[in-house]
Amino acid sequence: MSAPRTGVPQAARSVLVLAHTGRSQAVSALTEVVRRFHEAGIRTLMTPDEAAALSVADRALVEERDLEGAVAGAEMVIVLGGDGTILRAAELVRGTATTLLGVNLGHVGFLAEAEREEVVGTVARVVAADYRVEERMTLDVQVLLDGQVVASSWAVNEVSVEKANRERMLELVVDVDGRPLSTFGADGVIAATPTGSTAYAFSAGGPVVWPEVEALLVVPISAHALFARPLVIAPTSVVGIEVLPGMGDGGVLWCDGRRTFAAPAGARVEVRRSPRTIRLARLSSGAFTDRLVAKFGLPVQGWRGPRSSDGG
Repeated sequence: MSAPRTGVPQAARSVLVLAHTGRSQAVSALTEVVRRFHEAGIRTLMTPDEAAALSVADRALVEERDLEGAVAGAEMVIVLGGDGTILRAAELVRGTATTLLGVNLGHVGFLAEAEREEVVGTVARVVAADYRVEERMTLDVQVLLDGQVVASSWAVNEVSVEKANRERMLELVVDVDGRPLSTFGADGVIAATPTGSTAYAFSAGGPVVWPEVEALLVVPISAHALFARPLVIAPTSVVGIEVLPGMGDGGVLWCDGRRTFAAPAGARVEVRRSPRTIRLARLSSGAFTDRLVAKFGLPVQGWRGPRSSDGG
């Protein structure tokens, strides 16, 4: 699932840097990153809009490109921002050989690998090509109406079908691999990847799934039903969510909270594993458990750890 990154000749290397330049903290970090990559002889690529946030002198250190052209030649996309900015970058690198690395300037930032105070060390690790690459699964989704595909998209974290009218529940029927599972009224249903298990699905009461586990999650949102528990199913399965007719405004499909499509009454939404992955750069060799404890501030007082067989 992961592989060591081997050295690349410095002269051939370039990185695309994306930042949430509306934040002063991001502009400060961006300036530091640009200068250090320039000193290391690695080309820094940026969009003209984002480069405009730099001083005249620092802007001269970068090459300005359109996003598509920049990604095609970049070893890595480095994102300075929160999970929203990282998800924006995921749209660019999905299905390519380009690796994504996030520096968290937001809140929890589960997709990020480093924090703001670690930016100098992060650049040094990239310069030294000292990082691992993890492949993360993504989802493909289609909306069908009368058997015809009317919308299609994808997601890194999750796909959700939610009520369009806040005053009225959705009546949904969920099936797995073409077999009906349950019908219930709810605010919606989430289908998530292990990567997305710490995002919206977690907020809705879903389980945390370690990223090494390949699976699909199905998490009802505020369901009124006896059996409406979160499910963990095979990554090869196809999840079907049907919006029952006669329910007024119907539903809305959201992909990573970024792309939205209508899911009217009578529509069927199908979610499956995508053949296209994203590649995340990893700097830490620590366990995912440690990441959970750090990101959520979990209490671990009293932990004594494993004991040896001789009682020592």
